[in-house]
Amino acid sequence: MTIPASKRNAVEKRARNLCEYCLCPQNHSPQRFSVEHILAKVKKGSDELENLALACQACNNYKYTKTEAIDPFSKEKVPLYNPRKDDWDEHFVWSEDFAEVIGISPTGRATAKTLKLNRESVQNLRRLLSLVDKHPPK
Repeated sequence: MTIPASKRNAVEKRARNLCEYCLCPQNHSPQRFSVEHILAKVKKGSDELENLALACQACNNYKYTKTEAIDPFSKEKVPLYNPRKDDWDEHFVWSEDFAEVIGISPTGRATAKTLKLNRESVQNLRRLLSLVDKHPPK
């Protein structure tokens, strides 16, 4: 089922047109971002705004239907970052050059690894946007 335009617009506005996982801006992507289900439809997730997030194609593809992953430090299964319930700053910080997302909690580390938040292409984009004062997002 397709998300209605009015709901997509609400999700984009709430997310400030940023991927809610890697924080890359939609207007610098060659592909329109997806409105993804935090809890996938196959896992009984709804189309309500509280279950929707704006995600770049890569984050959406890596997340797929996952809601949990292994923390690389503790080796325990933990919940993935949920943009509707979690505060980004409690789970992540930027590297000194703002190119990498560093997980600082079990959820942050598991999410960074599972969604590959530091893939080369996104780090390159962050570096370029930093040069023109468009990254990190304010």
